[in-house]
Amino acid sequence: MTGFGAAESERGGLSARIEVRSVNHRHLQVKVRLPADLPQEEGELEALVKKRLARGSVSVSVTLEREKGAGNVHLDGEVAKRYARLLEQLGKQTGTRDKPSLEVLARMPGVFTEERPRQVRGVGKLLRETLAQALDGLVAMREKEGAHLASDLNKNLKAVERITARIAKRMPRVVKEHFAATRRRAQELLGGQTGLDQTDLSRELALLADRLDVSEEVSRLASHVQQMRALLESETPGGRRLEFLIQELLREVNTIGSKCNDAQVAHMVVELKTHIERLREQVLNVE
Repeated sequence: MTGFGAAESERGGLSARIEVRSVNHRHLQVKVRLPADLPQEEGELEALVKKRLARGSVSVSVTLEREKGAGNVHLDGEVAKRYARLLEQLGKQTGTRDKPSLEVLARMPGVFTEERPRQVRGVGKLLRETLAQALDGLVAMREKEGAHLASDLNKNLKAVERITARIAKRMPRVVKEHFAATRRRAQELLGGQTGLDQTDLSRELALLADRLDVSEEVSRLASHVQQMRALLESETPGGRRLEFLIQELLREVNTIGSKCNDAQVAHMVVELKTHIERLREQVLNVE
């Protein structure tokens, strides 16, 4: 699922800003971008993300700034003198009598240095607290998207239930029609001969009709739909289980299509597959 969250915090002369972004992914992938001097914090931040999220490609961007003036500036007089002597020597060699100005000397490397303050204690805690706030924003955004997804999923589940009920209502008539049509065809092939035992014929026709029975498949379809609804109403992540149930829905529908040689049922099977494909596309976005 897609989402974005950002947060800022300050402590001990440091200000941290963390942005968290997530896009759709079947698994959970976490990438943490930290300042070069804080690689040790990556594991803690990644673990915090994994506690809150179950799916998605998640990127965490951390910016850490120190307050201005937090460090002391030092002058290295010896370095400045060496630069001055070298510049005077350069002037003599090039025929230039001008002495190097203070402005030029001040810009030379190493003349002025700023003391970088030592890392304050608790920077890890600061980053974790900031990340937790950013994740709150991301989760809230994903929950809003999830509500829309749940509405669309339920809409397609209702369509699957409706079409399945139509198939269940149609099937007894299909079985009777196939039974009668097969009996007529058998009688035509026999050409009025009486050598064939009618009991055996009836038994074979009954077995043939039994192969058309899709009541088990219809029952399993209803069960899978109920399980999907339960997962959508649950507080725990269920994206993987929903994907599995989608596969099972499609398997049952394919079985119905292969068993039943009826034009009306064939059209309903196509409708079912259309709605199941929509479910499959949306389930990929569900955590």
